[in-house]
This record gives sequence, structure tokens and C-alpha cells, in this order.
Amino acid sequence: MKRILFLLLTVHALERGREYEKDKVCKELTNFGKDDFTSLSMVLYSRKFPSGTFEQISHLVKEVVSLTEACCAEGADPDCYDNRTSALSAKSCDSDSPFPVHPGTAECCTQEGLERKLCMAALKHQPQEFPTYVEPSNDEICEAFRKDPKEFANQFMYEYSINYGQAPLPLLVSYTKSYLSMVGSCCTSSSPTICFLKERLQIKHLSLLTIMSNRICSQYAAYEKEKSRLSHLIKLAQKAPTANLEDVLPLAEDVTTILSKCCGSTSEDCMAKELPEHTVKICDNLSTKNDKFRDCCQERTPMDIFMCVYFTPATQPPELPEVALPTSKDVCGKGNTKAMDRYTFELSRRTDVPEVFLSKILEPTFKSLGECCDSKDPAVCFDAKVPQLKEELSSFIDKGHELCADYSENTFTEYKKKLTERLRAKLPDAPDTELEELVEKRSDFASKCCSINSPPLYCDAKIDAEMKNNLQG
Repeated sequence: MKRILFLLLTVHALERGREYEKDKVCKELTNFGKDDFTSLSMVLYSRKFPSGTFEQISHLVKEVVSLTEACCAEGADPDCYDNRTSALSAKSCDSDSPFPVHPGTAECCTQEGLERKLCMAALKHQPQEFPTYVEPSNDEICEAFRKDPKEFANQFMYEYSINYGQAPLPLLVSYTKSYLSMVGSCCTSSSPTICFLKERLQIKHLSLLTIMSNRICSQYAAYEKEKSRLSHLIKLAQKAPTANLEDVLPLAEDVTTILSKCCGSTSEDCMAKELPEHTVKICDNLSTKNDKFRDCCQERTPMDIFMCVYFTPATQPPELPEVALPTSKDVCGKGNTKAMDRYTFELSRRTDVPEVFLSKILEPTFKSLGECCDSKDPAVCFDAKVPQLKEELSSFIDKGHELCADYSENTFTEYKKKLTERLRAKLPDAPDTELEELVEKRSDFASKCCSINSPPLYCDAKIDAEMKNNLQG
């Protein structure tokens, strides 16, 4: 796996075009060989440009491999590497460029030379929150493989990498390599069906680890470290509302540390090592505090335990007195983070409004309280702000309840039936076509944003739109 690390450095070197990196690039082309270098470049660039078409990514990879071969050849012009990488960078800025386009490309193209290359290298796409990859049937796989093994491999690496590109690079590479090895073996086997069954069992753990890593790293990429920590605290509080903050907070901090360490890691076993250790801590802290966690901790493998915990829905909130916002003394003192964490925990375990709603409203609430600490008289500032913030929080949570009412405790069909009844009562004069359209829109929103693991980027924008419609209504 060290070789994958070197390839990652190689790709960065190609994008930056620094002459002193040339030796690294040439050495890795020699170490990998052209085929492996090409394959791994396909994974890396598909991951980097998930909105690019297969043709665009293929074209870019072809150019990179051609550049590397030409400039690393014996007797190549000393300026070859710098000139070709500069030309590649310039070509990316052409209006008719055959390469994939990134939302930040236009800004990079206003720069020149090394600055442009560095800007291009730093570009990152937002996470793909709704993977669309669907594995073909065994027969379809083998038909495509036999027709053109190389084309099949490239197409698979592209499709899988654009969909699961937030998974740590070594996991992505390891899984795609294992999958293609399975296809190569089974499509040339005398009993392909039996072969696929056996081989899929062999790579099941790696497949689950890759998919789950993509999920949790996507959220981490969307939220970044502090908001991710808050998000995990909210989810755990909602899943185990009878637990104590002291049981839950270390788990939220632990998983956030793991994500900060592993999502961008080039270590092959970072996730494979850290997640099982995390599941032990989950079971130690929560298996005796909550029946759902106790059941999850009976699963056979650490990966099964982690998945069970991840997909565990929010528990019905216990009847508890209303929680008060932190005071100026709590927030502006040395232990201000703990005060915010305590409030987050207490609020979250009192409501089953999905995490994406709570994360969205708590961030500006805490920011507003924090600003009071910089004022001349924090206590006066708090006294002025708290009533309004409390009203805004309450209103937002009530609207969240309304938007997600009946969703989690019913089948989708039953949910839509109840939603139709509620909207008909609210809008008795609305034409049937208008009501049907509203039901479809609201149910689509609920299916994506009313569960405990809803995608934050998508739902952030959709919640804004729904809240605006609610106010206009």
C-alpha cells in the first residue's frame, strides 16, 4: 500500500508540475508498470472529478500517462515535464477542453504558472450524497468483461470511484482491485454463479467497510470536524436518550477523531483498525443503557455492530422538563464547550426531529451566544438575545416536527396516506392536482431528510426551501 501513497504523491506532482518531483513520478511509473499506473490514475481522477463523464476522465488519464511516459523516457528533453504539465494545465482552461470540469476551475484559470497548477491540485468536489451505482447481474458483468476486459475494468473503476469517492483512497483501490480480480476469475470459471457466490463472501467485509467509510466520510467532508462532532453527539443522544452525557460524549469525540485521522489517510488499515476499536467503546458505554444497543452488540463482527448502530433510528424521547439555554457564565467561562455539549445532548434527547434539523439550528444559535462573550457586558447581551433565540429554536423544531410527522413510525405508503389527510385538512380548498403535487414533494423531502442519517448538504438547502414555503403558506 506504500505504492499507493507514492502514486498519490505522483498525481499531486503531475498536477503541480514541479520539476523536482519528476524523479518521483518516473520512479513510480517504473515501479507500477504502465497498466497499474493507468488503473490507479483512473480511480484517483474519477474520485477527484465525480461529475466528469467516463470519456472526460479517460481522456485525462490518457494524457497523464502519455505525459509521464514521454517525459520519463531515456533522453527526454529536460524541460519536457514542466512544459507538458503546463500545457495540460492550460488545456484544462480551454472553453472546449476535453477534460472534466470542476466548479472552481474558472477561478484557477485566472492564475498563471505554478499558482494555477497548485490551485487545480487543491480543487475538491462536494461529496456525492446519493450514490447511483447499481451492480449489473452476473451475466451482464461477464458479457461486458468478455467483450473487452480492459474497457470493463476502466468503466467499473470510474463508476465505483465517482460514487464512493469519499472512502479512504487505499480502501477504494483495494476494493476495486479485489472486485476486478473476482470478475476475472468467475467470468472464466466453468461455474460462474457458484464462483461469484464464494468470491462475494470473501470480499463482503471489504465491500461493507468501503461503503460505510464513504457514508461517514461524506458527512465528515460536509460538516468538517467540529460540526461533525456535534452531529454524532446529537445522533447518539437521540438513539440512547436514557444514557448520560458522560457515556455519549466520549463516543462522539472518538468517532470524530477517527474520521479526521482515516478519511484522508493513505494507510491501508486505518478504518479497518479504528472502527472495531470504536465499536468496543460503544458497547462498553451503551449496551447496558439501551435495548437497541444491547441487541446491536450481539452481532457477530465489529463491522456488523457498527452498521447496526449506524442504522439504529432515534428512540421515542422520554418525558423530561424543558431544557434552558446556557447562561453567559456557562458559555463565556472556561468550560464553554462542555456547556454547549450539555445543552446539545439535553435538547437532542428530548426530541426526535432529525439531526440535520438540529445541527442546522444549533450552529447559528451557539454562534450568536458566543458573540455575546465578546461584548462589554455578556450578561446583558444574553438577557437580550436568549428570549429571541429560544423562540427561534422552538419554532424551527416545531416546523421540523411538522415536516417529518408520521414518517419514521410508518411504512412509506401509510405515511403518504396520513400526509394526504393532514394536507387535505390544512388546505380544504386546494384542487386535487395541487394536493397530489404537494404530497409528492413533501414525501420526497421526508424520504431524504427525515431519517437519522440524512445527507447534510442536500438537506440543508431543502430545509431552507421548505421553511420558506412554510412561512409563505
